[in-house]
Amino acid sequence: MDIAHADVIYKCVKGEKVVFSQTICPKEFSQRKIEFDLGITTETDSDKRNKKIDPINLLLTENALPINTQMRRIKAEIYRLDQENSYFEILRTSELQKVRRQKFWQKKDTSDPEYLAEVAKINLYFDEMITGNQKIMTLLDTRNTQIKIKQQDDKEAQ
Repeated sequence: MDIAHADVIYKCVKGEKVVFSQTICPKEFSQRKIEFDLGITTETDSDKRNKKIDPINLLLTENALPINTQMRRIKAEIYRLDQENSYFEILRTSELQKVRRQKFWQKKDTSDPEYLAEVAKINLYFDEMITGNQKIMTLLDTRNTQIKIKQQDDKEAQ
């Protein structure tokens, strides 16, 4: 057990049987998480799964926010994803430079299969990340256009 989790104990309950453990309880037990931090003990029901909300999905489907707020958030997210793609390109360049240095110091040729495989692996990894972001950016841009069209239709209806 590592020190980071030394302040967490699990209370495992099955019927009248109660067991305290430093590891997660078996599935047949209900589980309560007991944490000790800064002299305060907190007990929470950790059987309940936290429902994670995807902020991108929320932007693509949510209509509860005012239109200007939605459009502002969509533009901000598109900008963030564009910046992330630029960062990925910087990371790709850095990783490729590391591989080139290794090739140089190991006196390998640029046609070496191991070198080519490593370059292909790096390129594939970053291409997948950038493509994923570009797909999300396209969806967000489409959503932004839909909101603009709806806003124009509402103005014309008045």
